[in-house]
Amino acid sequence: MRLTFLGAARMVTGSSYLLEVGQDKILIDCGMFQGSKAISNLNRRPFAYDPSSITSVLLSHAHIDHSGLLPKLCKEGFKGPIYATQVTAELCKIMLPDSAHIQEFDAEIANRKGLRAGKAPVEPIYTLDDAYACLMQFKTASYTAEMVLSPNITVRFQDAGHILGSSVIDVYVTEQGQTTKLLFSGDLGQPDQPIIQDPTYVDEADYIITESTYGNRKHQHYDDKEERFAQVINDTVKRGGNIIIPSFAVGRTQTVLYYIHKLRMAGIIPDIKVVIDSPLAISATDIFMHNTQDFDNETKQLLLNEAENPLNWPKLTFTKTADESKALNHLEEPAVIISASGMADAGRILHHLKHNLWRPESSIIFVGYQAEGSLGRRLIEGAKRVKIMGEEISVRAQVYNLEGFSAHADQDQLLDWLGHFKIKPMGVFLVHGEFDMSAPFAQLIESTLGYPTYIPRYGDAVTINGKEWSVIESDIIVEPAVKELFAYLQQVEIDFQVYRKRLEQIAVTDPSKIPELLDRFVKLYAPIKKTLNDL
Repeated sequence: MRLTFLGAARMVTGSSYLLEVGQDKILIDCGMFQGSKAISNLNRRPFAYDPSSITSVLLSHAHIDHSGLLPKLCKEGFKGPIYATQVTAELCKIMLPDSAHIQEFDAEIANRKGLRAGKAPVEPIYTLDDAYACLMQFKTASYTAEMVLSPNITVRFQDAGHILGSSVIDVYVTEQGQTTKLLFSGDLGQPDQPIIQDPTYVDEADYIITESTYGNRKHQHYDDKEERFAQVINDTVKRGGNIIIPSFAVGRTQTVLYYIHKLRMAGIIPDIKVVIDSPLAISATDIFMHNTQDFDNETKQLLLNEAENPLNWPKLTFTKTADESKALNHLEEPAVIISASGMADAGRILHHLKHNLWRPESSIIFVGYQAEGSLGRRLIEGAKRVKIMGEEISVRAQVYNLEGFSAHADQDQLLDWLGHFKIKPMGVFLVHGEFDMSAPFAQLIESTLGYPTYIPRYGDAVTINGKEWSVIESDIIVEPAVKELFAYLQQVEIDFQVYRKRLEQIAVTDPSKIPELLDRFVKLYAPIKKTLNDL
């Protein structure tokens, strides 16, 4: 068999892996690339395979970085089934059309500007019709039930504890009378999170393809996270500002609601107005409330008392129309406004940032991963001015990054999950993580658990024959300009490492020079950082 890594390889978005077994070609996830323009442009590249040759798709969960290119796949010839859990299928019914609307809108805006500049028209990656057609190919998979895809391939979905409906996927492949088990983690959630079940522990697999989003980081402790969240809300209310929370519509929004409800019920924060300003998040919350069978026991108990419903209470407001959203710019009292997108790259959240970033009394709270190149990433890295919808905005609001709310497991939790295997796997492939997260985690896995690890690049493939595996490095052509850029950046990185070591030596012998040297360093680095952000 052959496994090719076609997304989320040394990056966090665009998850997609092609498993070829004889005549069978199974695609695990088909996600959209998100972040900077350079990364997003990967969505327009032709697939590295003929879509009509794919026999089936296994979808780990509904998030767009895992599902977002499915309409394009179907549009370009894929006719087979897309297997997903019932909740994932329901969520995709709102998320894929929403994504299609964004593609059409972006193409329309680009064409307005392009027409004036004499540029060729831009087509959307896919349309609403493409999204709805794609949804017809979904087939429901039940947790723990085995499904036979072909005489040689059997699969099983288990709860990943990431968002409602998310899955760890077991794939059993039989070749020459020998069965090999591949385990795809999808996105693994943190244990003991509200609403959703804990991630399923698996104790046996030959090969593991696992995420590593926070492979080199540890989240805030559960109690510290709540205390910090409450402190930010209370401090902002005292200043008379708004609390703006860019949040992913599916999963994160519902988790944030849970904690706000818990804090207000305990009297730790005031009974402040809370607004969900995202049609997608509103629809997702409705789907959550119609699938309580997948909730954890604690949340099920809360739902027995209508007054304790963490997803609906008197001062929780849902704004559906654009006019209702605009009216939030004129609130007379502080409010918590939760809006999409979670990385602040599109959607109504841009309007709320535009109206609040310049206000020193307001706060911006990021509660999820911010991809490289995204507006959210620039804000948490300390940008003092940002451009939103063509307008330069000064950043005077308080900006917080509360990683403890992440739906992704951290380093300790990932290591704990991997440590439950009774027999050492033949290989672990780290995906869905930027290299500075994956590389230290790979070293930790090898030193702590003794598992052989590999961090694939985009387009790398692995051939597997029972207990033996080997890597075929990517033969996907990278444009010469991109090659030159990466070569230049690698040289810059080496230069800065040399410069940093020299600074350390000088700092020891003559500390008085530190301010001057630091100022020179910042002036050298600033233009490069700006160029990277622009890209």
